[in-house]
Amino acid sequence: MAPSKGQSNVEPQRLRELAVAELDAVHRMAFYLSKNHDDAADLPQETFLRAFSAEESFQLRSHGVRPWLFKILHNVFYTRIGKKQCEPSLAEGLQHHAVPSELDNPPPCWDLASLDWEQVDECLKEAVCDLPTHYREVLLLWAVEGLKYRQIVEVLETPLGTVMSRLCRARAILSSKLA
Repeated sequence: MAPSKGQSNVEPQRLRELAVAELDAVHRMAFYLSKNHDDAADLPQETFLRAFSAEESFQLRSHGVRPWLFKILHNVFYTRIGKKQCEPSLAEGLQHHAVPSELDNPPPCWDLASLDWEQVDECLKEAVCDLPTHYREVLLLWAVEGLKYRQIVEVLETPLGTVMSRLCRARAILSSKLA
């Protein structure tokens, strides 16, 4: 008997096992998106909380749970960005009180020691880091996480043409920066 609409076709325990197996990929993608250690730790937690609370409606397809988790992560990340934009910010007149050493040493884009990119050149890492978020996200879902275009469409809820053009643009930007 096939599961009814809105009912999972996977036992909850099996779904949790499949999801936890993707924890490293979700954490890596959270770090790529946020470029911040604290957010990279918080985003996967919230992603898995949301995933496990919606496990009854999950439908396992041939491409597994990874795209579903990335879609949740994507939504969590952009929800946080939206909330941060609504938060009050430090008044401009008070900004001059920042400690100069903090301004002179901005935090690194990625903790390169934790990445398994031994074959990747430093210049490429920096160029990827400098991409606008919407280009970086598509590029990393495709190149690092190995998702197909259709899976990226599902994750980002973006038209296929947009995914393809963002990927093309990201590659063109990288090419010009590395030339």
